[in-house]
Amino acid sequence: MTLIECVPNFSEGRRPEVVDEIVAAIAAVDGVSLLDRQSDPAHNRSVVTFAGLHAAVAEGAFRGVAAAVRLIDLTEHEGAHPRMGAADVVPFVPLKSGDMSVCVDVAHAVGARIAGELGVPVYFYEEAARREERRDLAAVREGQFEGLREAIARDPARAPDEGAPAVHPTAGATAVGARAPLIAYNIDLESRDLALAQAIARAIRERDGGLPRVKALGLALDDCVQVSMNLTDYRVTSMEDVYAAVRARAREAGVEIRRSEVVGLVPQEALVRLARSALRANGFTAAQVLEARILDTLL
Repeated sequence: MTLIECVPNFSEGRRPEVVDEIVAAIAAVDGVSLLDRQSDPAHNRSVVTFAGLHAAVAEGAFRGVAAAVRLIDLTEHEGAHPRMGAADVVPFVPLKSGDMSVCVDVAHAVGARIAGELGVPVYFYEEAARREERRDLAAVREGQFEGLREAIARDPARAPDEGAPAVHPTAGATAVGARAPLIAYNIDLESRDLALAQAIARAIRERDGGLPRVKALGLALDDCVQVSMNLTDYRVTSMEDVYAAVRARAREAGVEIRRSEVVGLVPQEALVRLARSALRANGFTAAQVLEARILDTLL
């Protein structure tokens, strides 16, 4: 048995009672350790993080998706973040190097159950992708729920990996994947200029020639705009790197950063690297982190 993590994103961030029920379904599985939950009303999205032995995590993920399918209606959903499903993305993450193949197997098994038992079509992405063009989540989610609802049956390129070529009428479709740990990091600007946020996102993201291992979108929130990012390898591009890049481009337009936020959990090593750089503490290591040393001693 292998210890893995799962970080599903659900298309609900405004009704805490609904998120509570989804989280309770996950946590009820014996062997699942709930690590974190965060909800964002502007994005209308919640991120849940849990870990355990892979069989328990697989069951927890399926039960969380089943609850979301029952409780979330995408025909009534609005939010800043792109989405195509009530359970929008379900990534499995190895906690040790060499365990990615286990996460791929779990993703395929859980995806088959979601399609077969819940009637929700499934697309596999990142390391679990069965087609190279579906490795990128943005390509899988193109058109979101409304666009996919029209394209899935008529365009063979949009046929799901599991399930019938028709979205679930209220729960849409789900992307199930296996990936390395990433950092979800957002920067809000002192501006309502969506075009500016989108231009900055294009300038810094890898697919348009920007920073390596960075995915970015410009989004409109209630009272400002946001550059929303996934850093898929913090060892290549750090939070400090993208903060500096966004700040520089915003200042060129006469705009300052209002705040930034980390969504979900981050690897300890990413924070150690950040502290090392920000403090110019070149010799600082994880061995100097009190909690890390205690855990290393006790476990």
